[in-house]
Amino acid sequence: MHEALAGLDAVLNDVVHASPRVPGVVAMVTDRRDTIYAGAAGDRSLGGTPMDVETVFANFSTTKAITATAVLQCVEDGLIDLDAPAKTYAPELGDVKVIDGFDDAGQPLLRAPKSDVTTRQLLLHTAGFGYEFFDETYARLCKDHGQITPVSCTRQSLSAPLLFDPGARWQYGINMDWAGQIVEAVRGQRLGAVMAERIFAPLGMGDTAFSRTDEMKQRTATIHARGADGSLTPLDGFGLPDEPELDMGGHGLYGTVGDYMRFIRMWLNDGAGPSGRVLKAETVQDAVRGGLVPPQEVVGLETTDPGLSNDAEFFPGLGKDWALSFMINTEPAPTGRPAGSLGWAGLANCFYWIDRQQGIGGFWATQILPFADETSFGGYLAFETAVYDALAAAKAA
Repeated sequence: MHEALAGLDAVLNDVVHASPRVPGVVAMVTDRRDTIYAGAAGDRSLGGTPMDVETVFANFSTTKAITATAVLQCVEDGLIDLDAPAKTYAPELGDVKVIDGFDDAGQPLLRAPKSDVTTRQLLLHTAGFGYEFFDETYARLCKDHGQITPVSCTRQSLSAPLLFDPGARWQYGINMDWAGQIVEAVRGQRLGAVMAERIFAPLGMGDTAFSRTDEMKQRTATIHARGADGSLTPLDGFGLPDEPELDMGGHGLYGTVGDYMRFIRMWLNDGAGPSGRVLKAETVQDAVRGGLVPPQEVVGLETTDPGLSNDAEFFPGLGKDWALSFMINTEPAPTGRPAGSLGWAGLANCFYWIDRQQGIGGFWATQILPFADETSFGGYLAFETAVYDALAAAKAA
């Protein structure tokens, strides 16, 4: 299998020499035992230090699955009931209102929700929260009423209304940031401390944190902005805050791709890590099942801010569900990913998948805005396809 994967280097080299190009990329593949491919191409910052496998990335929403793991550990310890009102653990959630549009003067029309938000709904993204770059109502609240973007990593950024009554539909948003606050409340520690003790240490994830060390900063890739003409501009100094007011469970971690391989292997191995269990096998089995109930469904993400994201959807036309907390493709994907696999992405064009059926997973990391960059996302799909082609060739040999 290792020999069959040698051709993956060409996929990485193609995207850093394409027109338009990506500045740099790190990609890895793991089976249940170890990383079986690790590659890097291009630069950490355009024209600067070469990219390598020790590069640190802003994970953005690939943070979400790690936060979900921390929540599930709390469930195992009897600290959280996923179906109890989440205000039991985070009382501020009891004050959240639903926004029903705006009045003639442009003021928000707010009302009490018909039911309480639950932690399960937060993990499934059915609680009612959104993101301003994927929802017009939130975008208007930011523009006209001072709502703060969650990328600020501030407590005030969680002071956003629900877009609908809890459980009404699937809507991607700040749900996992709230889930992280629930973990903090029941553990009595900051989320980063909980993860460091209960996830990162047993998995050997020494290069993942909400606050980077000086040494990690030296290894961090620069986020680049893609211009309308395809050009790239390094956004020097732009990134997630290193001393955040809140450890944001939805997007706040920095880390290496190698560390994320360790996390993926835990999910491939039913919760087991090299230093003991992170989750019980039965917890993993429950967590990887689709949790949406019709008419709830995963839908494409339509941008309200082209500088942050393009319109985005994985595998248009194929069925998709949501687990605790991953996307599930309910039909085989054109890349070769089988039905029932897990996956998701991060805002700066990081993408991963976890195929528990065949015991394989991968992560593709670039640092470009807006999300769903054509070159990076296309390269990721080519990378995943090449992995499954190599897997088929190895089985046939």
